[in-house]
Amino acid sequence: MIRFLLVVALLAIVPEAAHAQQSATDLLNLPVNGSVSAWIIRTFGLLTILSVAPGILIMVTSFPRFIIAFSILRSGMGLSTTPSNMILTSMALFMTFYVMAPTMDRAWQQGAQPLLQNQIDEAEAVQRIAQPFREFMIANVRDKDVALFVDIARERGQTVTLGAQTDYRVLIPAFMLSEIRRGFEIGFLIVLPFLVIDMIVASITMSMGMMMLPPTSISLPFKILFFVLIDGWNLLVGSLIRSFS
Repeated sequence: MIRFLLVVALLAIVPEAAHAQQSATDLLNLPVNGSVSAWIIRTFGLLTILSVAPGILIMVTSFPRFIIAFSILRSGMGLSTTPSNMILTSMALFMTFYVMAPTMDRAWQQGAQPLLQNQIDEAEAVQRIAQPFREFMIANVRDKDVALFVDIARERGQTVTLGAQTDYRVLIPAFMLSEIRRGFEIGFLIVLPFLVIDMIVASITMSMGMMMLPPTSISLPFKILFFVLIDGWNLLVGSLIRSFS
């Protein structure tokens, strides 16, 4: 996994480096007979890609859906800091690795591994690595969200390619929008039973005349007990994984 991420970051440098077919170790070497400005541009491009690559890889994977569902679950239970942000983020990352493992394996076998064996050049490797992610996004994006960005692009006079080779400028924002929407849909279903428990406890406390006692302080143990008895983590994680095509 780490090797795959490093190769993707190195391959995303400016087109001049890709067409020159330079090795990763030559990118940071000062040129002997070449242009210093070109070396500066390549170095700046490498540092820029390394800084934004994690965010790009996260937003074209299943990570947003997991982290949104886990965060809404914590809020619905009334727990502000338990589980901690580090635990939720780690869970979302490992679930993302599990879901994206077939896609990343294909990207490694079709693009990164042939490149390391000098069977293809950098430009072709970039296309081969990106293709499995394109297919994953196409399988999980909503047609309505794709149509939104296609219409906006056409209103601006831009030509958009659809189908199996949908442009990334349309596919990536549409996929992000779809994932956020599905995350909130799942979050609504998660919060609903906890809301019912809060309403029942609030009605009981009000009928008993306990005006000054916050209902959430009484309902919290019942919500935790309910979630544990139904094996909530197993159900939630299993449903999230199965929700991906």
